[in-house]
Amino acid sequence: MNSLINQATLILKRGGLIAMPTETVYGLGADAKNPDALRKIFQAKQRPTDHPLIVHLADISQLSEWVRAISPSAQRLAEAFWPGPLTLILPKAAQVSDLVTGCQQTVGVRIPRHPIAQALLRSFGSGIAAPSANRFGRISPTTAAAVYEELGDTVDLILDGGICVVGVESTIVDVSGKYPVILRPGMITSTQIEAVIHQTLVTQKRNVPRVSGSLEAHYAPATYTQLLSTEEFSHFLETLTEGDLPVALMIRTPLTLKNKKITCIAMSADPELYAHDLYQTLRALDNREFKRIVIEDVPQSERWQAIRDRLLKASFRPL
Repeated sequence: MNSLINQATLILKRGGLIAMPTETVYGLGADAKNPDALRKIFQAKQRPTDHPLIVHLADISQLSEWVRAISPSAQRLAEAFWPGPLTLILPKAAQVSDLVTGCQQTVGVRIPRHPIAQALLRSFGSGIAAPSANRFGRISPTTAAAVYEELGDTVDLILDGGICVVGVESTIVDVSGKYPVILRPGMITSTQIEAVIHQTLVTQKRNVPRVSGSLEAHYAPATYTQLLSTEEFSHFLETLTEGDLPVALMIRTPLTLKNKKITCIAMSADPELYAHDLYQTLRALDNREFKRIVIEDVPQSERWQAIRDRLLKASFRPL
């Protein structure tokens, strides 16, 4: 792996693209200080340039290169959860490219926990901008094979770190203003964050920075996908016709159906295991010729918030 880390470092320094595993999902990485390299990210992902990128760092000591000020709350969160699946939104340093920030006055930063990402960041010695390594709006990849399926040869090197442990994107907390706000839920919960900062998180999201994954439609399969309550799910099964088949069902409650055109995937009742399997399951079903994917809704408790957010976005259909 050391030779691959060295190769990836050289690619980054030459302005190329690499894909690296993190504990959340695989990221499409480029030198965060190189505008030409950053443009390659947007081209490869077919991503609008006003969507900000998250800068990945090796160590808290590198923060001063990227942010203008670190509040006490931000410092406490960094010390408590880094390395790990938490992104902090902070006032940007003057030299940070508008391509990173989406022309905003804030920048998203995090220190990933995955050992390969850590090794690469230490070897590179600077920030790596790395949104999820997939086409814009599509299912985030949690394996190296999924990265190649999404982006193919547009990536100069894919570092294979196995299946991502967490499986959904990081929690994003805006700590650039007076009151901290969660802008994207992740597997680090509001309760965990509030316990560290000794402050109640604000739920109102007006006038907050734009961040990755904040669109209503995102993380979406190409196959028509529905998220149904338990009652709606039961009604769907009762009214299912031959014209609706074949169909895939992602369920949490036991169900036995004899129709070979109905595929049932039993999802875990544990939110951490459900998150770990979510994108891999959606991708596998999307690659088969189902007419639709129907998902039984998950609990509305805090531990399920990130999962429910991803399911709502995956099943959102604009009017």
